[in-house]
Amino acid sequence: MILVTGGAGFIGSNFILDWISATSESVVNLDKLTYAGNLENLANLKDDPRHAFVQGDINDRTLVAKLLSQHQPRAIIHFAAESHVDRSIHGPGEFIQTNINGTFSLLEEVRAYWQVLQGEEKAAFRFLHVSTDEVYGSLGANDPPFTETTAYAPNSPYSASKAASDHLVRAYHHTYGLPTLTTNCSNNYGAYQFPEKLIPLIILNALNGKPLPIYGDGMNVRDWLYVGDHCAAIRTVLSGGRLGETYNIGGWNEKTNLDVVNTVCAILDELKPAADSKPYASLITYVKDRPGHDRRYAIDARKIERELGWKPMETFETGIRETVAWYLDNMGWVESIVSGEYQKWMKANYQNREVP
Repeated sequence: MILVTGGAGFIGSNFILDWISATSESVVNLDKLTYAGNLENLANLKDDPRHAFVQGDINDRTLVAKLLSQHQPRAIIHFAAESHVDRSIHGPGEFIQTNINGTFSLLEEVRAYWQVLQGEEKAAFRFLHVSTDEVYGSLGANDPPFTETTAYAPNSPYSASKAASDHLVRAYHHTYGLPTLTTNCSNNYGAYQFPEKLIPLIILNALNGKPLPIYGDGMNVRDWLYVGDHCAAIRTVLSGGRLGETYNIGGWNEKTNLDVVNTVCAILDELKPAADSKPYASLITYVKDRPGHDRRYAIDARKIERELGWKPMETFETGIRETVAWYLDNMGWVESIVSGEYQKWMKANYQNREVP
């Protein structure tokens, strides 16, 4: 039995589906069900006794303690987080509350639970904290990729809150001996991603004939990691990672935002041409850049390959095609989550932005 926090979100739900498929172990899924949490992501597990969903907040220490006592998990996989840079700019308070205070509350209850375990159960227990490459800051065009020893230099309220949570996890290992593992991943993409993020946003807007907004000049670079590869990497780190260590998880796929958008448009042109036969790329619209927009992220994922034998299976070309096809085949899922929350986010981020 493992306990997953944030298991109804994009990466968390993909991880649970992957875990149930790949192992025989059950999962307790604790999720607050904020705007980005969606139980429809886990509809295939509705009648599966190996998946137990609990709606709740990681800041609710009484609930967390109860779940730990009741289910006796051998590991915690901590995904729960506010995770969108733009939202953190407009409302940083929620990011502090969930990412910092929530991680602290969870660590305190997990430490109390772990300290009373005995023998092999105590020795085998793991707390795996899932973080982001954004804690390392921004790279220049010719800088080497981030490694696990790159100094932290977060530039947004989101990345600063994740950096703080990383430091808390590290401190609980070095101070209390809690058997922790931390992973820092690059930009994920794939099925079930809330359409505030670039790739599903572009797919959805293109299919509806709406402008495809690109910040600034579109030359911001990200390393793109297919979510299925990320899930496999987390399972690998959980089973073989060295205690107290950090593992960077990347896709070896550096792409500019403009490259990503053009690739998505080309696949849509092929799989679902527009009614007016115009290429979807004609909808590209440049909008005013967001504050503090990091120029480039890149992950050096050699440590996890060298120590644990993991490397991504998907190239960007194969992964993005699978992703676009999934959204085309699951438009009912998309329509069910494009709610008032999503509309408010679009208005806050893109309305009245001037073309530079």
